[in-house]
Amino acid sequence: MWSLSAWRRKRRLAKHPVSDETWQRVRQHLPFLDGLNAAEDRWLREASVLFLDDKHLTALPGVELHQEQRLLLAAQAQLPLLHLGDLNWYQGFHEIILYPDDFLSPQRHRDASGIEHEWDGEHSGEAWQQGPIILAWPGVLASGGWEAYNLVIHELAHKLDMLNGDANGLPPLHSDMRVSDWAQVMQHAYDDLNRRLDHDPNAETAIDPYAAENPAEFFAVTSEYFFSAPDLLVAAYPKVYEQLQLFYRQNPLARLQQLQAQDPVYQTHH
Repeated sequence: MWSLSAWRRKRRLAKHPVSDETWQRVRQHLPFLDGLNAAEDRWLREASVLFLDDKHLTALPGVELHQEQRLLLAAQAQLPLLHLGDLNWYQGFHEIILYPDDFLSPQRHRDASGIEHEWDGEHSGEAWQQGPIILAWPGVLASGGWEAYNLVIHELAHKLDMLNGDANGLPPLHSDMRVSDWAQVMQHAYDDLNRRLDHDPNAETAIDPYAAENPAEFFAVTSEYFFSAPDLLVAAYPKVYEQLQLFYRQNPLARLQQLQAQDPVYQTHH
C-alpha cells in the first residue's frame, strides 16, 4: 500500500546520499557501534541522515564540519533511539551549536538558606529546555568508544528527560514499565552514590561522580555508561542497567560480551 510518509522518507534519503565508504569511515570512529546487525546498521545510517535533515548544526569559528563529521555526531545521537520506534523523541529542539572548545556558561543556585549564588561554569555541553543543545566539538570527537564517556548521548538524554517537562531524571516511560520501579531503583542508586561521596568527596566511585549532582545528571551519566561502558554500569548498579535496558530497548552489554568472545581485538584491548 502506498504511503505518503514512506515516500517522503525515501525522498529525503535520496536528497542526501551517503556512500558506503563514508559510512564505513564513520563506523571506524565509533567502536561502540561494533556488533550491530545489518538491519540495525541500515536503520542507524538512514536515521542519521534524517536527523541531519531535521536539525540545524551551527558550527562556531574553529569548527569545520564535513559530511563525515556531521554523520559522526548524528550516529551517536541516533543510537539511543535504535529500537524506540518512529516517535519524534527529539522534538524538543531544532539546533545544535558546536563550540571549538569548552565554554563558560552562567550558573545560578539558591542554597538552603535562600541565598542565590551566581558564577560562570566551564562546560563541554548543555541542553536547554525548549532550546538548543550546545556541544564542545572536542568532546564530540572524544565520544564513540567503550570508554564510559559520550557527550552527545549525555546531552540528548537530558532532552529525552525534558519530554516530561523539567529535567528530573524521569523520561516518558513505555507502557510496560512502572514509574514506581524506575523511581525506586534510580533513587536507591543515586542515594548510594551520594553516600559514598559524602563519606569521601575524593572517592574513586564506580561511575562518574558528576552523576551525584542531581537526578537529571544521574540519568544522563548512567545513559552514557549504558551505551559506552555497560559492563561498568551493570557491575555497579545492575538494577539501573535493567531499567535503562527496558527504556532504551537495547542490551549493549550483550553486544560487548559477544565482541569480547568472538573478536580477538576485543579480547586484547577491552
